[in-house]
Amino acid sequence: MTSLVCIVLGFLVAACGSLTPSFLNLTVVKFSLRCGSKSAFCLIAGFATVLFFQANIGAYLSSILMENSEYITLIQKIGTAILLLLSINFFRLHFTHKEKMKKKEIEKSKAYSHGIGMALLNTFAIPFYFTSISLLIAMDFFEYSYLNSLYFSIGSTAGSFTIYAVYAVLAGKIEGKISSLGSKMDLILGSLTGVVGLGNLIYLM
Repeated sequence: MTSLVCIVLGFLVAACGSLTPSFLNLTVVKFSLRCGSKSAFCLIAGFATVLFFQANIGAYLSSILMENSEYITLIQKIGTAILLLLSINFFRLHFTHKEKMKKKEIEKSKAYSHGIGMALLNTFAIPFYFTSISLLIAMDFFEYSYLNSLYFSIGSTAGSFTIYAVYAVLAGKIEGKISSLGSKMDLILGSLTGVVGLGNLIYLM
């Protein structure tokens, strides 16, 4: 496979995964509204750093764990527990933080660290890449190797960064129209993570 094909595949897979509503892209919107676009981009850089390694791990697991699905189930169980805990925390923030939202720049390093922490909590990224790459392998679109995995991860990092950046920019552009959304962002995030967490819990049971 050529490096360009791997990069394009990684970009498309990550872009499609990042388009759907999740606590990561909604956190980008929240950061953009509350802290400004600069802080949001630092947050996204933190996301991208972790996603690069998660894509690598997902590609590696796709070549090993096809016959050991119990490990994927374990990851899903851990991810479900984390989502439910995040949901409780977001609801806590919504019902206890009643101050009017004020835009406040935060340190770039703090925003970057926050992005790394949030991305690490996103335990569904690895199963997502594992499933996507396994499907590509089954369709003969991708052949696993360390080099191909590296190129795929570069493309996926670029794809995720691009989509999250669009969220950040759009949130800033239409800030006036969605100002009321900003005050309800924690409620929305809590509802989203709660629904996904409960859905996964029902599936696992």
